[in-house]
This record gives sequence, C-alpha cells and structure tokens, in this order.
Amino acid sequence: MIEWQLALAAPGAPMPVDGWIAAPVPGTAAEALKIEATAPTPLHDKDVWYRTRFPGTGRRLLRFEGLATIAEVWLNGAKILDSDNMFLRHDIEVELREDNELLIAFRSLDKALESRKGRARWRTRIVENNALRLVRTTLLGHMTGWQPPVHAVGPWRPIKLLERDLDVDLRATLDGDDGVLDVSLRLDGEAEMVVGDRRAPLVRNGDRLTGTLRLPKVEKWWPHTYGTPTLHAVKLRTAAGEIDLGRTGFRSIAVDRDGDGKGFALVVNGVKIFARGACWSAADLVSLAGDRERLAPWLTLAQEAHMNMIRVGGTMTYESDDFFALCDELGLLVWHDFMFANMDYPIADPAFRASVEQEAAQFLRRTRPHPSLAVLCGGSEVAQQVAMMGLPPALWTGPLYEEILPAAVAALRPDVPYVPHSPVGGDLPFSTHTGISHYYGVGAYRRTLEDARRANVRFTSECLAFANLPDAASAQPSWPAPRDRGADWDFEDVTRHYARLLFGSDAPEAMRAAPGAVMEATIAEWRRAGSSCRGALVWMLKDFVPGAGWGVIDASGAPKPAWHALRRAFRPVQVALTDEGLNGLGIHLINETAGTVRARLSLRCLKDGAVVMRRERDVELPPRSNQTLSSAELIGSFFDIAWAYKFGPPPLDVTIVSLGEWARAVHFPVLASPESHSHFKSG
Repeated sequence: MIEWQLALAAPGAPMPVDGWIAAPVPGTAAEALKIEATAPTPLHDKDVWYRTRFPGTGRRLLRFEGLATIAEVWLNGAKILDSDNMFLRHDIEVELREDNELLIAFRSLDKALESRKGRARWRTRIVENNALRLVRTTLLGHMTGWQPPVHAVGPWRPIKLLERDLDVDLRATLDGDDGVLDVSLRLDGEAEMVVGDRRAPLVRNGDRLTGTLRLPKVEKWWPHTYGTPTLHAVKLRTAAGEIDLGRTGFRSIAVDRDGDGKGFALVVNGVKIFARGACWSAADLVSLAGDRERLAPWLTLAQEAHMNMIRVGGTMTYESDDFFALCDELGLLVWHDFMFANMDYPIADPAFRASVEQEAAQFLRRTRPHPSLAVLCGGSEVAQQVAMMGLPPALWTGPLYEEILPAAVAALRPDVPYVPHSPVGGDLPFSTHTGISHYYGVGAYRRTLEDARRANVRFTSECLAFANLPDAASAQPSWPAPRDRGADWDFEDVTRHYARLLFGSDAPEAMRAAPGAVMEATIAEWRRAGSSCRGALVWMLKDFVPGAGWGVIDASGAPKPAWHALRRAFRPVQVALTDEGLNGLGIHLINETAGTVRARLSLRCLKDGAVVMRRERDVELPPRSNQTLSSAELIGSFFDIAWAYKFGPPPLDVTIVSLGEWARAVHFPVLASPESHSHFKSG
C-alpha cells in the first residue's frame, strides 16, 4: 500500500520542507487535516502539496481518476500532467525506476480564478464567485446557505499504477425479450465471454477482442418497487484463467410524453412507472468518499423508504462506480445531471469545450454496464436561472445542452433518455404543468396543500423542501436551517408555516410532524389515478451536518420523521386518501407489483375513541394497477366524512382506511379547518 503525505504552502511558493502529515488517497485535504464540516477552514487560498514514494521499474500506466481542481503532477522530477478539471480521468504512460517520487501540487483556486477572464452574460446568486464557471469543479462548498464551505481539494478519486489497461467496453441491451451483451477489450490471445451457462467466442479486431452474446428470454432488471433488479455476472475465460468483468442488467427505458405531448413519464421494460425518491449530494462533504462502505448505508435507507430513484444534481459531482453498482443491486434508478448549474459556461472557448467533451465521454463510457442509469440531464437550473432574470429565450439554452451533450449521449448511452435542463418545458422553463419542474409551490413558496393539484405537475425532479427536524431522540440542531442565498427567510420559516397551518402550533412536536404530513398528503395527490404527475424527487436525501437540514436522514444516518412519512407514502402496494371536499374522500388503491393483490379494504371513522362508521369489502388489485373509489361508494349513504358540509360539529375525529396488511391511511378532517386549529395546539 502506498503511503501519502500532505503539506500546505502559500500560493506559488516552493514545495514545503516540513509540516508534512499523513493523507488518505483517495481523499481530500480537508479529510487529511481533520477539518470538521461544522467548523470548516478555507483551503482554496492555499497550495496543497501531496507526495509519495514507491518502488517499481519499467513501463507502467499511471491513472489519476480525479484531481480537485488545479493540479500539477511530477514523477521523478519531470512534470507529467497539468489538469484544471476535477471530473477528468488522466492516463499517463510512465517509465519507472527502482525508487520513484510522485508529487502533486493542488494550486490555490482563489489565485487561479484571479487570472481567468471572460465576461458572463448573467450572474447567479447561488455562489459568491461567478468565476467558478470558468473552472470545472464542484459547487459543493461554494453554495452559501446550502451547506458549510468545505473546500474540495486533493486526489478525491483513486490514483492507480497499472501494468495493463484492458479498456473494457461492456454494453447490455434488450432486443425484445432477449438480452444482448456486447464486449470489447484490449487483450492478447484468445477468450470467450461467459454468462451463466451461455458463452460466445471473442474475435480479434486489431489490438482488441470483440464479441456478442445473446441471452434468450433474459431476466430483466427492474426498479425494486416494480420487480427484481436482476443482475448477470459476466466473465471472460482465457488460457491464463478467468477475468471477472462485473455484473450488468438488461432493461429498456423510454419517455412517454402523454397524449398532449406535455408529460414526462418513464417507461421501464414497457411499463409506465411512478418514479419517486430524493436528490443526492455526497456520502460525506469532507472526504467526498465514493466507496461502497460509505455509500451503502445512505442508499440502503433510500431503498427501505420505497424510493426507486435518486437524482444527482448538477451542483454536486459525478458519482463513482461503486455508487452505480449499489444502485444496480438495490434497484434504484439514477437521474444524473452533467455537472453544470445556474452559470454561463464559456463553451465557446475551444479548450473549455474540449475538456467538457472529454469529461462527458468518460462519464458515459464508464457507466455503460449499469442498468440503473435512467435519465441524463444537461444541468440544473441553467434555463430557469436565465428566465427568472427576465432575459430573452435565446439565452435560456445553448450548444452545450442542445448539441454537445446530447450528441455524446446518443453516441455512448443511446439507451438512456436525455433532457437538456432540469427544470424544462412550457412557456417558461420552470412551468409546472409541462415537462419537468422543480416544484416548490407546496414547500418553499408556502402555498396551500391544494396547490399540488392545481399546479398540474407532470414530473418534479426537485420538490418538497423543508427544514426537517431530527427525531426527538437525536442531538439538538447545531447548524442553521438552510436558506437560498440572499433570501430574507430560511427553510425553518417554511416548516413553521406548515406546522401552524396544520396544527396551529410551532412547538417542536408540530415542527417535526409537519413536513412529513405535507409530504404524505402531496405524494398521495400525485400518485392517485387521475393525477398528471409521474414522478417526484424530494429535496434532499441526507444532511451533511447535524441540524434541521433539507435531508430526510440526519447527518448521523438516523432517519428523520419525514423519512418515515415518505416510507409510508412511497409503498408499492398502497392505499392513500385525498380530501375531495363535498365529494368526501378519494380512496386510492395502488398495486405496482407484477402480481395480483387480494385484500380486505376496511374503513373506520372514530369519534372520541368510538367507531361511528365502519365499512369493509374484499378488493382485487390487478398487477400494475391504480384505481380510485369514493368514500360515498364504499359507505353507500351520506356521511360527512370530510366535514365539508359543516352541519354542526365534526361527526368524526379521524378516518382510518386499511388495505389488509399492506398499507393504512388516515385522514383528520378537522386539520383542514382553520377555525378548529385550537383543538390541536401543543403545550
């Protein structure tokens, strides 16, 4: 194992003589320096040096999978690399001697930005320094109000010394019900591809071996809420032994735009699905870790909450191979932005464009084996940013999103739908009733719960942001609630608004309960049979620091009350209730599975602990079905179950509807009545 050391220096100063400390690689300088996310110290105002010595002779391939961000590399006194894109992998052929010294200088980003010139057509408030648009680096640590300013500096992805590079290209596609596996790699000699009990010989094509294997009636890969995420092990057999090429899956993904052309629904293996989940940030803000051990707890909790999609937004980083492998295994679809957000990038600069093209190609190539990759998106809130500033439609998009990135996707991942922006669609790019929206009507904009229906959402790749308080047993919040930079309110104000609206109180119990109650009601609205919505991704999955952050999982890994609410709302076999006013309650029965569900549907209304209305019936839910009953249909007579007619006091306190052992939903009619809030005030 190679041991690394780190030392700090003033910008442009020579390599330090002393002050060296041990440093993990892959890792960041913040990790090595034991910087706490709750009390970060700046690093972009310094040069950060890494060094190591290692034995070895002869010709080798030195691979740098990610250097953040302005980096110079020397091997045995000779410079071998300059890099200004933290998202690029660099392969350098080197000649080693018996004792080798490798040095990396990560130059001060602040100093580098002073010399980067270029006039932007607009400025964003998401970051303090708009010159960041000129360098390919993450916005994590730069978005004031979103998360602490922990600076990403260092070899954040692995550095490897390889004797050979197989350069494996593995593609899995569906042809009807058959799986088709194509492989190409650099290898001497002969080999055959093996999947289960089926095999196919590879043929020589220059310095590469290529081959195709067809798997009749293959078991498909499904998002876990709709089926089994089946993966198939792929191996090569050679004269020297077996080579493990990992696992892959077979699935098809398409987009259904609805009859009016304004919708956005994912169709997986011919089945239109309801995509739901949360937006991802990183396993750890300090280390930017991408290994299985640190990713697995978070992604497992997403699956346990019946989420079937994770979105990696353009303000984050390209995720690791381990991330995609875990999503493959867990049956989590991945919506992945390219790393562009809000800013006016200098794509007309030939060097910048070339770097971006290489960045996109590398990301798309390395994710080819992964069936979980479901949507590719040009970037986050670029079109929205420009439109909201009142600038003309000609500036809302450009060749990066309309030509360069879609061309790369078409060439390297034609099996994955591409969208130019998130959000996108409609007369304005952020219109909620067309295409993809970032819906914060219920949530940040403090609209009433009825707005979730009025907005006619089609697919929301961000929604329902609140300051989610941790469980009462967790430590008290230590970090301020998140806010948008420049806003005179924060998301604690949003949570307080809905706590008062629903419970007439902003006591801690009400503040903990309110986000989950709003989420359950909104998701029930969007999942019902008559809804136009086909996807909802909550902002966000996890917090970086203790406190009332956007995450539905706190920084320690403990689910918050909002996580439990989403776990109920996202069940594959579900009963949900919506208040339909004078029409009573809508009872929504959902079965996403491939099998028929037979259960006893039970409705009970309670008043002062006593049952005042009870109805039951046997129901059969066909596979992949979604249906709605009215409460009047189930009851068979008039009963003011929603307390809409107001003929005197409420005839009930609560309605409980159960679908056998599968799911249960509750409705409190008095919560919808402002004049009754006093009954629910906490002490």
